[in-house]
Amino acid sequence: MQIQPYLFFNGRCEEAIEFYRKALGAEVEMMMRFKDSPEPMPPGAVAPGFGDKVMHASLRIGGALLMASDGMGAGELAFQGFSLSIDAPDTASVDRMFNALAEGGVVKMPLGKTFWSPHFGMVADRFGVGWMVSVAA
Repeated sequence: MQIQPYLFFNGRCEEAIEFYRKALGAEVEMMMRFKDSPEPMPPGAVAPGFGDKVMHASLRIGGALLMASDGMGAGELAFQGFSLSIDAPDTASVDRMFNALAEGGVVKMPLGKTFWSPHFGMVADRFGVGWMVSVAA
């Protein structure tokens, strides 16, 4: 059994995918647009003009799978109550990822030494997704 995060970007999924490709080296394993669905969406289920938006995407970040979508409509992004955690092999990798994720975002806890990691920091990226980036102890 696996638990995999599935994030809904309310119309900004393609922008988020490109951001995570640059910031984290994410690789797109699969992406489908609403207009390419093998079954038509029920009337009113998707916001008008969402045909070109992302219905489903799977991103590989290191050994983890992150799934994403534009969801069923537009609105404010509200990623609350969780953070995604990345263990990097070294401090240089942590610095690179943390700084890339912080671009346009908000640093919640600056990078530094903690009792559980020699290099750890928390950031909310430009979409509001929380990230905890660290070197494994």
